[in-house]
Amino acid sequence: MQQSPSTTSSTTYTTIPISGADVISRSFQNLSTFVTRHRPWPEFISNFDRPDSLSDAGIRLRRNAKYFSVNYTIIISIIAAACLIGSPISLVIFALISLLWLVLYFFREDPMVVWGHHVSDWIVMLSLVIVTFLAVWFTGILVNLMIGIGVALLILAVHGILRNPEGLFLDENDAVSAGLIRARSAPISQFGDF
Repeated sequence: MQQSPSTTSSTTYTTIPISGADVISRSFQNLSTFVTRHRPWPEFISNFDRPDSLSDAGIRLRRNAKYFSVNYTIIISIIAAACLIGSPISLVIFALISLLWLVLYFFREDPMVVWGHHVSDWIVMLSLVIVTFLAVWFTGILVNLMIGIGVALLILAVHGILRNPEGLFLDENDAVSAGLIRARSAPISQFGDF
């Protein structure tokens, strides 16, 4: 006896759980891919001039922050670590906690499975927040870390305001608005334009 098409059960798809080691391996791959997306350093330190107005300074800051986001992240990390150089134990703990955040939260694509049980992103984040809080509390690095991050943000704000972003195209929309490429008004058909 055949079933009619309307009475067949629908198929459900789920993600295939992978081991924690595979999750961490993929996270490291995503981290290395992120770091390799930094903009060239000679481009980062060229083309400085004063903005014409306060609104121009704000536009420059937003464009440079978007375009040089990976470079800014690298600089903030280096300056924050440099502020902890006086306490090597704190520096090592800060590095390990940063690595945990990057691997287990920011660059993880797949669901986390521990001993055969799915661990939600909320629990991963809550655990990382607790570990970070305890490490900051017991090592006493909060003041040094906030000074380092504050100095880094100040330096990057000055860079973002003084670096002229002319000639930097952040994405396709910016290139369209500058007239370098033409926007398509209709979606591309499967067989091309005839």
